[in-house]
Amino acid sequence: MSSNEGVPARILIVDDDAEFRGMLANYLEEQNMQVRSTRGGEDMLRHFAVREPDLVLLDLRLEKEDGLDLLRDIRARSDVPVIVMTGNRRDEIDRVVGLELGADDYVTKPFGLRELLARIRAVLRRQEFGRNASDDELSSGGYRFEGWELDLRARRLVNPAGGAVPLTKGEYALLVAFLAAPGRPLSREHLLQATRVHEDIFDRSIDVQVLRLRRKLEAEPSAPRAIQTERGIGYRFTLSVKQY
Repeated sequence: MSSNEGVPARILIVDDDAEFRGMLANYLEEQNMQVRSTRGGEDMLRHFAVREPDLVLLDLRLEKEDGLDLLRDIRARSDVPVIVMTGNRRDEIDRVVGLELGADDYVTKPFGLRELLARIRAVLRRQEFGRNASDDELSSGGYRFEGWELDLRARRLVNPAGGAVPLTKGEYALLVAFLAAPGRPLSREHLLQATRVHEDIFDRSIDVQVLRLRRKLEAEPSAPRAIQTERGIGYRFTLSVKQY
């Protein structure tokens, strides 16, 4: 289901194997999902122009295009959830890069259709949680730290120079968790629960989210000042934080 109760989720499959696309589409339609499919980037963007899907299944190993480039195109225009599909277990680098570029999950071919369905439903649930932020959170003002400001009502991060810094839903939720507990070591499990991605299937998703967030907050992400690693525990936000 999509975020609207009773309305089928709209899934876009991007894969250059027509037989594989058809098999996936038939299965997902049997699960009460609306499915469109395409073999490449041009048609993919055309689908986005007509109506943005609720989730994209994106093959990283396209014959004539780089799936990572298509993922960049998607992230340049949308925060729609993306599950990337890789062709074999040796594609670890592509999977990691895909997650860093903003993919929400991955599956490795060949995969079971029930596993794929579980991942799709988990990602859609997380998207819904992020969309329905609580009234308490939206009315609680925001946080300031070393010239930065996070406005919770507008869900907007502003850097010391006054520029808006875009955040994915996962990055936003992670930053809120850190700012709500400055100076405290937070375990990965705590952060998974706080960011509502504890249903995630890949174990080190928090590490990927922290890496993305460091790249936006830190002048030197390899030598972070704000988000520091606590060995054997997780992470700690070390800057002084003021809530308003």
